[in-house]
Formats: sequence, C-alpha cells, structure tokens
Amino acid sequence: MSLTATYRLGTRLFWRDKSMLFGSVLTPVGLAVGMPLLMKNVLNPSAATAIFQSTISVLLAITAFMNVAVALATRRDQLVLKRLRASRLTDGQILLGQIASTATQTVAMIALSTVAVRVVAGVPFPDDPLGFAAITVAGSAVLSLLGAAYTAAIPRAELAAAFTMPVFLVSGVSAGAMGPIPLPSWLRPALDLLPTSAVVNAVKTGDLAVPALVLAAWTVVGLVALRLWFRWEPRRS
Repeated sequence: MSLTATYRLGTRLFWRDKSMLFGSVLTPVGLAVGMPLLMKNVLNPSAATAIFQSTISVLLAITAFMNVAVALATRRDQLVLKRLRASRLTDGQILLGQIASTATQTVAMIALSTVAVRVVAGVPFPDDPLGFAAITVAGSAVLSLLGAAYTAAIPRAELAAAFTMPVFLVSGVSAGAMGPIPLPSWLRPALDLLPTSAVVNAVKTGDLAVPALVLAAWTVVGLVALRLWFRWEPRRS
C-alpha cells in the first residue's frame, strides 16, 4: 500500500456512505447554488455574486473541515486507523491520503458550484481564474488539515457532527454567508484571520498575499496539532 492507496481508500469510503453524501455534498452545494439564485430573484445579480462568494466558506467548512473530521473520528472508533497503522503505511501516508482525498472533493464541489451559479444565477466567473483556483486548492487543503487535527477534540464518532457545527456557524457568519449579521467592531479583525474568511476575502478582492499568509499560519497550527494531539484509537482502548 502507498499514499495513492490511502487516497483511493478515503475517496471510495466517502462515496459509499449515503448519509455522508447528503450532508457533505448535497447540502453545501444546494446552499451554494440556491442562495445566489434566491438573491438574483429577490434583489439583483450583484447580490447573487456577493452571496456566492461568501458561501464558499460554507463549502469549505462542510466538505473539507466537517467531512474529514467526521470520517477520521468514525474510522478511529471503528479501529480502522489502528489496523492501517499495523500495515506498511506510515502515519503521514495514512493522514495525508485522507486529507488529500477530502481536499480534492472540496475543490470539485467548489468548481461545480461555480459553474452551476453561472448557469442558473448569472454569477460571472472569477476575473482571475488561476488565482481563484490557487486559493481554492490552498483553502481546501488547509481546512482538511485542520479538520483532521480537530478530531482530537471529538470524544466519540457519534458526536463528531455536533462538535464541528460551531466551526460551520462561525465560518458562515464571519464570511457573510448567512446575511448581514451585526457584529462588534472589535470582533471583525479576529474573524478575518479565520482560514475560511481568508479564502473568501481573496475571492472578493483578488488580493492573494495576505490570505496566503493567513493560510500558511493555519497550516503550521494544523501540523503542530496533528503531531501533538491526534489520537489513533478511541479513548476506551
């Protein structure tokens, strides 16, 4: 087995889980396409564009962060991770395969949503396609990494969805995906440092420098957290 094998394993297990597909694919894509369509009909195409850019944070939070956190917590409790460690695979290959698989699926969902909102809501394609692709790939990878590290805080697989819900809510509110919610002025600078906010800001402004630094910092946080706290077996063992 190799890194490629763990990548394929993570992808295959994901697409076989029907409940996971509903929560990690249909729901976020439905929001990312449905909300811009609603804004176009109620307001105007500019509002549709703005809300779609904000809902990228929802796609990242659900299809990357929540997806990998739930998947790894479940496989940990089912002792799948423990069995994989007994093979020739290294710890890095096991985790990187799952993270890369999740990030790839997230990029695909964002690309699909980008095309869909262009067709149904008239949202224009990004002015800088390469920059959009780069920040999308980077954001998907970083959120998948952070989701893997976050499993250390999840006590049992049954609680994984509930434990990741606050991340989804904060990401959506901070990026404006849930509408104009009044926030204290002192809170905005802190929310702009979230990885999801960094991606959305890059998409809206075209400025990649600051968001890239934010994502780089979160990458370090995720790697350190994985190194120190990631659990390969359930606590009862």
